[in-house]
Amino acid sequence: MKRAIVMGASSGIGFEVAQVLLERGWQVGLAARRVELLAELESRFAGQVSVARIDITTDEAASQLLDLIGRMGGVDLYFHVSGVGWNNPQLDIDREMTTMATNACGFTRMMDTVFGYMSENGGGHIAAITSIAGTKGLGPAPAYSATKALQNTYIQALEQLARSRSLNIRFTDIRPGFVDTDLIAGSSYPMLMDKRKVARKAVDSALAGRHVAVVDWRYALLTPLWRCLPRWVWRRINLLVKK
Repeated sequence: MKRAIVMGASSGIGFEVAQVLLERGWQVGLAARRVELLAELESRFAGQVSVARIDITTDEAASQLLDLIGRMGGVDLYFHVSGVGWNNPQLDIDREMTTMATNACGFTRMMDTVFGYMSENGGGHIAAITSIAGTKGLGPAPAYSATKALQNTYIQALEQLARSRSLNIRFTDIRPGFVDTDLIAGSSYPMLMDKRKVARKAVDSALAGRHVAVVDWRYALLTPLWRCLPRWVWRRINLLVKK
């Protein structure tokens, strides 16, 4: 039975990714701050689940992840879904700093930890849910779009590093568009996607060995257009959405 760890498995896309992997017969380590929300998966998939309370913003998170890997006897696929983000046009400093702590510092901590483990234990596969928000700086969500750009670049850098060191570590950067989760509840975003469908596409993309996967086809068409827009055009676009 193959072994996966889903970081951020208690809700949203993370919960759905964990459920998809369990339904496909994987042994899954469920990691989250709110482990009480994982009771349903524990009961439905008895014998397939290991649970760990991990807050990726803490210094202890690295050792807690390694402990979970040890309890599982190793890991073949690490799936990083943990993240936060808000519409924050008023630049509430607490929200911006929380986003930075989770999506930048916490992300880096977990990526480096699992990269280090896999480099010493025969390799593996690292997949992460990032976002199309990393394509351009989004005025209503500065910290969110900036940290997603960081994640895209960090994965690319680790991929190059693994190859230069001849390590058997593969990567998949999964970039969804707007997904109907609690993070954007109450906002009028266009082209909202169902989190269950996004999770299935994310798992399929990782298992197919894709390096970068934009979910779905509409966003795959949209994001290259965003990249082509010159800065003077982009800064004139109003992306504010009504609550």
